[in-house]
Amino acid sequence: MNHDFVFADEFVPGIRWDAKYATWDNFTGKPVDGYLANRIVGTRALCAALNRARKEAETLGFGLLLWDGYRPQHAVDCFLRWSQQPEDGRTKPRHYPNIDRTEMFDHGYVAAKSGHSRGATVDLTLFHLDTGELAPMGGDHDLMDSISHHGAPGITPVEARNRLHLSAIMEACGFSSYDCEWWHYTLKDEPYPDTYFDFPIT
Repeated sequence: MNHDFVFADEFVPGIRWDAKYATWDNFTGKPVDGYLANRIVGTRALCAALNRARKEAETLGFGLLLWDGYRPQHAVDCFLRWSQQPEDGRTKPRHYPNIDRTEMFDHGYVAAKSGHSRGATVDLTLFHLDTGELAPMGGDHDLMDSISHHGAPGITPVEARNRLHLSAIMEACGFSSYDCEWWHYTLKDEPYPDTYFDFPIT
């Protein structure tokens, strides 16, 4: 692992994580190339900003649950190959109900060159510190649909408020949001803005 990359759980006290692409619970329906351990990796700068976000979230009664951080380039390449395979319907109802898998890149839900591979992007949500339950957000991770966009109509007031809480927390701690995905944030002052890393997560 690059010397400037670390495991988020070792640098952000109290963080929770579920590295979706290391599991069968993702839009490809199986563990993704390059994810050999269920851990979240990021640059030291990313983890420092996440620690600030954790403290900010605590003031509102929330904790942070991470779904993805650093993503090897060959995992992104795996997504591209998967998108070109025949549809089997296994993950479509949950993850991309209204588009074809071949359209994920065109609609901006998956990128051939991902900010995740630069080590400064994270996918995350909030959970309630008092109960441990996930905060309702109006859609799960990697729901590739307009309902996942910031400001999307059709979600409840509670879900909309939780999305606003997350965006306020992250933006206050140096992150920028991504219009199409309420869970996706990138460090504004990222240390490697032009470098796409490809070491595996082990």
